[in-house]
Amino acid sequence: MAVETREFRASARYQHVSPQKARLVLDLIRGRGVQEALDTAAFTKKRIAPVIYKLLASAVDNAKFVAGEEGFDLDVDNLYVKKALANDGPRMKRIRPAPMGRAYRYQRRLTHIVLSVAEREASESLVTKAEEPAPKPAKKKAGKKA
Repeated sequence: MAVETREFRASARYQHVSPQKARLVLDLIRGRGVQEALDTAAFTKKRIAPVIYKLLASAVDNAKFVAGEEGFDLDVDNLYVKKALANDGPRMKRIRPAPMGRAYRYQRRLTHIVLSVAEREASESLVTKAEEPAPKPAKKKAGKKA
């Protein structure tokens, strides 16, 4: 019987940073425990890091709220970052002055960030043990008849 795991998400839309720069911070926290991810986001020296920190804290608060409303047991220490995505938002087209009365066009990129946290199963651990296969009985070769 498969146990269904719950996901709790939070999203920040229309952030003024390129998705590529946001992915640099999101790659650092994806798959980690919530407390470790919060520490990583708090001490990362990128401009988007405080936004990701607030977003992760919001996802944890959403998990606590839903657990309280629906009345199921949630271990906050057992939460981890399941998904961390930075998708393209709309692009703002801007014009920059150029020599001789001309203009250069450039684009200001916007990002939609989605974070999802889930509870790690108790049997699931970070270290997996490989079991040795059972030894197979040796096969006898059939001799050639002369």
